[in-house]
Amino acid sequence: MNDAGSAVLRLSGVSKSYNKGLPGEIHVLRGVDLTLAPGEVTALVAPSGAGKSTLLHIAGLLDTPDAGIVEIAGEDMTGRPDRRRTAVRREAVGFVYQFHHLLPEFTAVENIVLPQLANGATRAEAEDRARALLDSVGLAPRATHRPAALSGGEQQRVAFCRAMANAPRLLLADEPTGNLDPETSGRVFDALMTLVRETGLSALIATHNLELAARMDRQLHLDQGNLREG
Repeated sequence: MNDAGSAVLRLSGVSKSYNKGLPGEIHVLRGVDLTLAPGEVTALVAPSGAGKSTLLHIAGLLDTPDAGIVEIAGEDMTGRPDRRRTAVRREAVGFVYQFHHLLPEFTAVENIVLPQLANGATRAEAEDRARALLDSVGLAPRATHRPAALSGGEQQRVAFCRAMANAPRLLLADEPTGNLDPETSGRVFDALMTLVRETGLSALIATHNLELAARMDRQLHLDQGNLREG
């Protein structure tokens, strides 16, 4: 990773199409430019099918653009080998999805320990961090429960902690409260923002919820492949 003072995420001229060269070609992203500063929390607002998941996947190195540059913490990832992309994704990026995707056979604390073990932490270090994260979102008493014994809001809070497990610099969240009722959504979003603010990482959070979007530092709107602020 390069200078810690540089942008945590920078997209420059990022374009993505599907069915390229065919009559039904779909231009999902059209020359998107985006910069996230350290500690900045940004809402990505877009209707379903507008391409926000594609943008998040490209930003998180799960997909590649047809054109443009993706930089993570100052490192240009264009043309980087899969091994390096995987390492940067594991070390620097955390993901949260609408559905928690927790491993059902493991407890809450074990779900947060596993990505840390894959990143080289000792089990003792991983368990200490996992329990501290669960405590920060009010789930310390539920640490040894498996996902099936947790409510939807509790499961999503565990998913947030798992995304934070390796102390990423960038959090990407795709409709993280979209599967919850409004009251639970608000509580879960509060937990997410507490984690983000306490760790000082940058976050790009896709949401349909304009009330939640208004609580973030700024709003970006994706419409017909173009990104605009405001």
